[in-house]
Amino acid sequence: MGYWRNPEATAKVLDAAGWLDTGDQARMKDGFLYITGRIKEIIVLGNGEKVPPVDMELAVQLDPLFEQVIVVGEGKPFLAALVVLNSGEKAKAGAVDEKSLATRLGAQLKDFPGYAQVRKVAVAPEPWTVDNGMLTPTLKLRRAQILERHQDLLDAMYKAHR
Repeated sequence: MGYWRNPEATAKVLDAAGWLDTGDQARMKDGFLYITGRIKEIIVLGNGEKVPPVDMELAVQLDPLFEQVIVVGEGKPFLAALVVLNSGEKAKAGAVDEKSLATRLGAQLKDFPGYAQVRKVAVAPEPWTVDNGMLTPTLKLRRAQILERHQDLLDAMYKAHR
């Protein structure tokens, strides 16, 4: 029926017909409702294409080289990724340059549409943790904090395309 003893909060999430706005993105299939992400996490590229970054980030992390990844591109002409490399896998891989990282990342995203391909990759200098404020206590990325902390890396990836 709403938030317990909080009619103001309830009014914000229930519309006139009684629908609850959870902020989740979902799809129906065969009578089942699948929660597929959060609406506020959708990236809208400069050309209007909408991209769910969490799906892409999970796909990239299937490669053991990538410990953590955040896909960015809100209002930009293309997607980019900021990654934290797994130190053990990095040692096995040897020299890891932007081109080889982009190739490995692209291999993980091959099943995504063309507009949802990452064109630039940068490596974050340190892992994202709860202690440094980059992860929530449930280990979800704090997107705004990560983007703010690494604004220089993000600017460099998009600099040539302004």
